[in-house]
Order: sequence, then structure tokens, then C-alpha cells
Amino acid sequence: MSIATPAQTPVVRADRVGAQSLVDRTSDYVEMCRPRIAVMTMAAVSAGFILASPIIIHWGLLAVTLAGILLLVAASSILNQVLEVRTDARMQRTTGRPLISGRISRLEASLAGLLFALSGIGILWSFTNPVTTVAGAGTLLCYVLAYTPLKIRSSLCTTVGALPGAMPPVIGWLAAGGAAGSGAWSLFALLFTWQFPHFLAIGWIYRHEYEQAGLRMLPSFSDGGRRTGIVATIYAAAFVPVSLLPSYAGLTGRLYFAVALALSGLYFAATLRFALNRTTRRGRDLLLVSLLILPALLLVMVCEFLYLTALG
Repeated sequence: MSIATPAQTPVVRADRVGAQSLVDRTSDYVEMCRPRIAVMTMAAVSAGFILASPIIIHWGLLAVTLAGILLLVAASSILNQVLEVRTDARMQRTTGRPLISGRISRLEASLAGLLFALSGIGILWSFTNPVTTVAGAGTLLCYVLAYTPLKIRSSLCTTVGALPGAMPPVIGWLAAGGAAGSGAWSLFALLFTWQFPHFLAIGWIYRHEYEQAGLRMLPSFSDGGRRTGIVATIYAAAFVPVSLLPSYAGLTGRLYFAVALALSGLYFAATLRFALNRTTRRGRDLLLVSLLILPALLLVMVCEFLYLTALG
């Protein structure tokens, strides 16, 4: 047995420990803010803002709007997890979250969520307009106080959750000064309808964990997914004409119309394929299709709008 000399003894500097702790803390908060959802939300807000803008787009206002909405998204995600500690602890996919593992306390997370919420509302109030601020605050409240508690009570939570989920492009539209007319409602309808096959696919993939946690994310857990497939197919069929509404509202032209018709048809086909044979693999295929279709539609919509605007 040897005795460690001073040269052999590891020395850990306090500033390194503090820096590492700060990095870990930041990583935990980034995880709780759900970056992928935040990115998708920012894209939808940007699309709504651009589509409602006059010839000259106020990029500075868009940046401030995105900052305010990003804080509200972070707040809603954090507060959602604060309220769902018990159910998250029962699911394997969520047991590693900061609140469940004890890396961050519920009190600290609650205070952070409230701080983010107030900051986001303050930014929107100061730099956009009252209608945008009310829409943003209402979306946050609907997600946290209506959708979240309803998840353990009724499968209607999916419908209620689709309401705040469809608001980002509308908020962007309002922030740019657009009126709540046919253009804004066509964007709302697009995102609202798109969400059902998307979230039902997620519900089916994690159905055993949701059922174990007592979350009623599917129309039924006891019929082998038959009702889930039917509901998903109905909304996927409705999404075909709904996806064309931006063209009828005058936001886009023939290119978007053709692309929307093709992609919504693909979405319907993927949903029908899942409904006819409800395997986890087909649920994942449907989820992937849904994640590709929405950004593609928004991108084509914005690009064609900018092109048509440039032509005058």
C-alpha cells in the first residue's frame, strides 16, 4: 500500500466546482423549458408575424415578440412539470427530469416559472400591444390551469390542449398589428387540426406509461386503440381542406395550395395506415410525418407570401 504524495492528490478548485454547478443548473432549466417545443413555437410565431406584416417587416419587433413568447413557453413548461411531479414520477420516460430527481425543488421551479411568466407578459405589454399580451397570457393560463389538470380527469384534455397549441401563429399575427380576421383564423385552424393525429400518435407510443400514471391521453385504453385510430383519422381527413384555408384567405397562392394538398394527403395516408394497424412502429411513423409536415407547410407559406409581396 502506498501513501499518496501531494503531487498525486487531486486538487479541485472551488471556482471549477461552482462553474460546473452553474453549467448543470443551466442544463436542467434548459431541459425543463423543452427546447424542441420552444423552437416549433418560435417558428409558428414568426410565420404568423411575417404573414400579417405590411411590405416592410419590422424585424426588431419580431425579435422582441419572440423573446416574450419564449419566456412564456418556458414558464408554461416549467409550471406544467411542477404540477405533474406525481404523474411524472410514475413514468420511465420522465423519471430523469430535474424535479423528479430532486436536482431542482418544486419551490424553486415554481418561482422561476412565475418569474418567466411575468417577464414575458411584461415584454409583450411594453413592446407589442394589449391584444397580443392578453393572447399570450391567456395561452399560458389555458395550458397550465386547464390542460394540465385535465390530463388526469378526461381525454378531452387533448382538445383543450390543442387550443393553446394553435395560438402561436395568431399571437405573431397580432404582434405585427394584424386584425383577427380570416388570415389569423386560418392559421389557428391549421395548427389546431394538425395536433390531433400528432398527439394521439404520441399517446399511443407511450400508452402503457400514461395509463400507469393515470393520464387520460387517449379516447380509450381498453379497446386496443380502435377509438384512437378513428379519432386520428377523422382529424387527418379534416386537415386536408383545413390546410388549404390560408390560400382561400389570400395569404398564399398556387404553390402553397399544391404543396398543402400533397402534404395533407400524405398526413392522412400515414394516419389511416396507423389506424388500420395500430402498432408502436406505425405510431412512430405517423409522429415523424407530423413533425415534418407542419414546418414544411409554414416554410412554403412564408416563402410564397414574401415572393408574392415582392412582386407587388
